[in-house]
Amino acid sequence: MIEIKNLVRKFGSKYALDDISFTVRDGDIVGFLGPNGAGKSTTMNIITGYLSPTSGNVLVNGIDVFEEPTKVKKLIGFLPEQPPLYVDMTVWEYLSFVFDLKGCDFNKRAHLDEVCELVKIHDVKKRLIKNLSKGYKQRVGIASAIIGNPEIIILDEPTVGLDPMQVIEVRNLIRSLGKKHTIILSSHILSEVQSVCSRIVVIKDGKIIADENTPKLNKVIGQDNKFQVRVAGPQKEVHNLLRSIHSVRNVTCDGVRDGDTYTYVVEYSGVGDIRKIMFRELANKGWPIMAMEGVSTSLEDLFVKLMQREKEDN
Repeated sequence: MIEIKNLVRKFGSKYALDDISFTVRDGDIVGFLGPNGAGKSTTMNIITGYLSPTSGNVLVNGIDVFEEPTKVKKLIGFLPEQPPLYVDMTVWEYLSFVFDLKGCDFNKRAHLDEVCELVKIHDVKKRLIKNLSKGYKQRVGIASAIIGNPEIIILDEPTVGLDPMQVIEVRNLIRSLGKKHTIILSSHILSEVQSVCSRIVVIKDGKIIADENTPKLNKVIGQDNKFQVRVAGPQKEVHNLLRSIHSVRNVTCDGVRDGDTYTYVVEYSGVGDIRKIMFRELANKGWPIMAMEGVSTSLEDLFVKLMQREKEDN
């Protein structure tokens, strides 16, 4: 259990964290979501004892981080946004060094073999870290965080700079780790935390603006649906037809013409899927759909919806 109570951190006159409080239960995978500069890394660094707060406190399994930092650090594995790797070491040398640094008291070879197998870096354990891809370096960072079998794993922006396949691999690894560990995952990518986390804490400008289980937050996000469609046909008439369909809230066109084709973003609300209706109506007019794809809700859209909900609640 992690308890964060009335945490404040000021840098000069600026509040990086402004009286935030939340808890993380044993076995949770919690997403800490917010834009760059929202206070995510500051919070992570305070939880792990690398940074002191201006006020407030953090308890890990009932132990105060600032009164007994060594005890707390033994319970936590931490991967910062920039993994602190010694790039002139081989993977095995580095992990062996981390093992000794943490003062682990079980069989080194067996434990490191188990860690390498878990994060799938066995095939590169003899290579210099500086010669690894970004994805493998990230895996080595995660491996160093889980050495010693800590109860809690904290990952700060673990997929930044990775290609799509590497992102999928790291997400799958996090899900696997979540079966045996409590995890806090910070990210500025909404889809990242939606796909991995059971609960999402949203922070903006140093303040918590939402703390929901993922299905509930998805319901907030899913109140409006949005997709992009390319249609061959006269712009004004197509726009008017799309706008006339029941449940459509808004239609925008980027105005960029490709032959006789324009791209429209269609937003609709309510239960169900209007694409069949839209397809039929456009087909009746002889205006073919050239392409269609969903549009993911952005972090900015989420903030707007959360702010709207707060106003409605008040």
